[in-house]
Amino acid sequence: MKIYDELVARGLVAQVTDESEIKNLINEGKATFYIGFDPTADSLHVGHFMALCLMKRLQMAGNRPVVLLGGGTGYIGDPSGRTDMRSMMTPETIQHNCECFKKQMERFIDFGEGGAIAVNNADWLLKLNYIELLRDVGACFSVNNMLRAECYKQRMEKGLSFLEFNYMIMQSYDFYHLYKNYDCNMQFGGDDQWSNMLFGTELIRKKLGKDAYAMTITLLMNSEGKKMGKTASGAVWLDPNKTTPFEFYQYWRNVGDADVLKCIKMLTFLPLDEIEKMESWEGAQLNQAKDILAYELTALVHGKEEAQKAKAASLALFAGGADDSNMPTTELSADQLTDGAIGILDVLTVCGLAPSKSEARRLVQQGGVFVEEEKVADISFSLTADSLKDGVKLRKGKKTFHKLILK
Repeated sequence: MKIYDELVARGLVAQVTDESEIKNLINEGKATFYIGFDPTADSLHVGHFMALCLMKRLQMAGNRPVVLLGGGTGYIGDPSGRTDMRSMMTPETIQHNCECFKKQMERFIDFGEGGAIAVNNADWLLKLNYIELLRDVGACFSVNNMLRAECYKQRMEKGLSFLEFNYMIMQSYDFYHLYKNYDCNMQFGGDDQWSNMLFGTELIRKKLGKDAYAMTITLLMNSEGKKMGKTASGAVWLDPNKTTPFEFYQYWRNVGDADVLKCIKMLTFLPLDEIEKMESWEGAQLNQAKDILAYELTALVHGKEEAQKAKAASLALFAGGADDSNMPTTELSADQLTDGAIGILDVLTVCGLAPSKSEARRLVQQGGVFVEEEKVADISFSLTADSLKDGVKLRKGKKTFHKLILK
C-alpha cells in the first residue's frame, strides 16, 4: 500500500485541495511539507502527537519535513478553537519553549544531513516592516472572506482582538516564505486550520502567479489530537518531568473502548493488517488492545525500556503481584507528619495530585480519591507513620496513580 493510501486507511486525511497531485507527490517522496508548532508551553503534549507521527511516516516514505517553530506567531497566538485570547509570552519564554520543542521532536524526526529542516518564523516575521507588509500582502486578503473563516466566526460574539485577527496573515505568510526559500510545496494541519491554510495557498498564487505549485491537506489532527491532549487534570505532556512514563502509559491504557482501535490506527506504526485483526475484539480483548496502544506509544516517546517499566507498574495495579517500583513515588520525611500522621489533604498536595488544599478537598468530597483502592469519604482521613513504612498506593479518579512512602 502506498503511503497516501495508508494515511487514508488510518483515518488521517480529512480534506485536500488537489488529491491526485498531493497523492502523487507524497507517494513518490517528492513532497517538502511543513507543519507549524506554536510554542505555547515548554513541552509538546499528546495533542501534538498525531502531527509528529505523521511527519515520521512521511519522512520514512522519502518526503522531507519542515518543522516550523512559531517563535514569531507565538507573539500573537492562534485564535482557532479558542474562546478567549491567549496569554502574552515574553520573548525569552517563546525562545525557551522553541528549544524544548526541537529537542523533543528529535526522537520522532531525523534532522541529520538531507533530513528534516527546523526553522523559526521569528527569523522573518519579526523583521517585517508593517507598512510594507500591508502594501505587499494585505492587499491579497479580503476581510469579508476572513470573517467567514470558522476560526474567527466563533470568536466574534465574545470579541476578537485585532492582534489575533492578524494571525491568519502571519500563517499565510509563513507558507509563502517557505515556498520561496525552502521549496516547500505542501502544508499540513488540523481540520481547524483549514481556512488559514487555504489563505496561504491563495497568497502564493496571487503573489507568484496561478502556476505556483502549492498544496494543502488537513488531517483529523487537532479535532482528535486536542481532545486527546487534555484530561480532567490538564495536559498530558511528552516531557517525562511533567508527565512520567508511567502516567503517560496509564493515560493511553485508560482510553475509552470506542477510541482504542482508532488511536492504534492513527498513532502507532503497527501494520494495518495486524490492526484489522483487532477490529473483532471485544470485552477483555479490548483491554489487551489498550495495553498494546499504551506500550507502543510510550516506547515511541520514552523508549522501550521505560515502556516496559511502565507496563510492569501497570500490571502491578491491575493484575497484582508485579513490581510497582516504577510507579510515580513521593518520599515523606518524619518532620512532614504531625503526631505521627498526615492528613489526606496534605497528602494530595505534597504528591502533586492537587494544586491546593481547596482542590484536594473538592476531590475527596466528589469521591475521586482512593487509598489502596478504598474510597476516601472523609476530608479528615489521615495516614499514619506505620501505614506509610511499606508505601501506600493512591489513586485520583480512574487514571492517576501515585505511591507515598515514609523514608
